Amino acid sequence: MALKTQYSNYNFECGTDEAGRGCLAGPVTAAAVILPSDFNNHILNDSKQLSEKKRMLLKPIIEEQSLSFGVQHIFENEIDSINILNASIKAMHCSISRLSIVPNYIAVDGNKFKPYNAIPHQTIIKGDGKYLNIAAASILAKTYRDLYMEKIHEEFPMYNWKKNKGYPTKEHRAAIQKYGTTKYHRKSFRLLPGQYSLEL
Repeated sequence: MALKTQYSNYNFECGTDEAGRGCLAGPVTAAAVILPSDFNNHILNDSKQLSEKKRMLLKPIIEEQSLSFGVQHIFENEIDSINILNASIKAMHCSISRLSIVPNYIAVDGNKFKPYNAIPHQTIIKGDGKYLNIAAASILAKTYRDLYMEKIHEEFPMYNWKKNKGYPTKEHRAAIQKYGTTKYHRKSFRLLPGQYSLEL
């Protein structure tokens, strides 16, 4: 099924989405994108449905062809302090604030959002598989976050973040068990199964 360009009939609707909510390490990253009304791309879809190669191919296309885009990381300390849901919404708000065009409508992936500057909004479950502007935001959030995780992988290669991107894979959890945590780990998350407290 072809994705629709946007949800509303407003001229400058931005789509917004985040990546990295379920990770044990690294930031939660959000993006906001305003696409031209005639934007079309047959590959673009929910970032989770696409290979890393396709996402990296789409990143510069979205950046060049969008009317405006913004990306924002919210880091571990803040996630631990305000919780992951609030951090995800803050990342979306910050990414919207980075747009060079003020949107007049916000289409949000998922079911949780807080009003932003009195701009009307709609939350859409699985919106990144329905609307191109949310799909584009999901691609930018994912690719910017992945590139950041690959960069900090160099500092702590034993966790293999360049592959698992901080998600709770068996390998990542085994590395936490063996080496402990780093400054990039989210201390408020259950980093190990059955863990109630971890020696930090």
